[in-house]
Amino acid sequence: MDIIGTYSPITLEEMSGIKLMNRIDTKFVTTRSRLMDLLELAEPAYRVQETAGRRAIPYATAYFDTEDFNMYVTHQNGHASRQKLRIRSYVASGLNFLEVKTKDNHKRTRKKRVEVPDSLPTAAHDGTIAFTAGDGYTEFMHKHLRYDPATMLPALENSFNRITLVNRAKTERLTIDIDLKFHNLVTGKDASLSNLAIVELKRDGLQPSPVLDLLLQLRIMPMGFSKYCMGSALTNPDLKINRFKERLRLIDRMQHTL
Repeated sequence: MDIIGTYSPITLEEMSGIKLMNRIDTKFVTTRSRLMDLLELAEPAYRVQETAGRRAIPYATAYFDTEDFNMYVTHQNGHASRQKLRIRSYVASGLNFLEVKTKDNHKRTRKKRVEVPDSLPTAAHDGTIAFTAGDGYTEFMHKHLRYDPATMLPALENSFNRITLVNRAKTERLTIDIDLKFHNLVTGKDASLSNLAIVELKRDGLQPSPVLDLLLQLRIMPMGFSKYCMGSALTNPDLKINRFKERLRLIDRMQHTL
């Protein structure tokens, strides 16, 4: 927090004008200490999003899946075409959105969302949708979700703090998620990745990126990281993890690195 306090701020209104027409998204996973090195090096080229005086914004998410965890299994089995259903909560503002994320065979991600009045589900994995499904929500899911909404069950909750950086040319955004915590709504198990930072670079593919050279300099390599899949694998021992084993080993090593 001391490091991002040195950054010049950028408001949400200023960020709304950033149009990434040919966007490329790349995720990186690193440790907190390596993240501090990155933030120190990146300060001259970036500004930090500030909302109501806050630069690390709290988020919470509730994920839904089928009884046999088909969404998780589809991802674990390596299928490029897949979906996720979640409620994303912007804790500071009190806004909550029911979201359907769809990834296609061309690695394009499309997100559809509708605002919901409630936050995270607290009900058990008992066959009921654990938020107030008012008028239009079922219709929304039928329109955008490949699954029958009646089969969707609460599966996993997470929480984290997000720092968002914007380069001074306004051709890219960098989101940094820290303080990751998971609670499994099926097993009741918890997990924390307090020493990790999930960095996602969203940039215009036609423009150079100031941070890519810094990431290479610090040996922070690209790495896929699904919060739903990693959180589920860490908190549900009954799930298949074959394709995730090496990634989970690396995450464990980072978590225990000073």
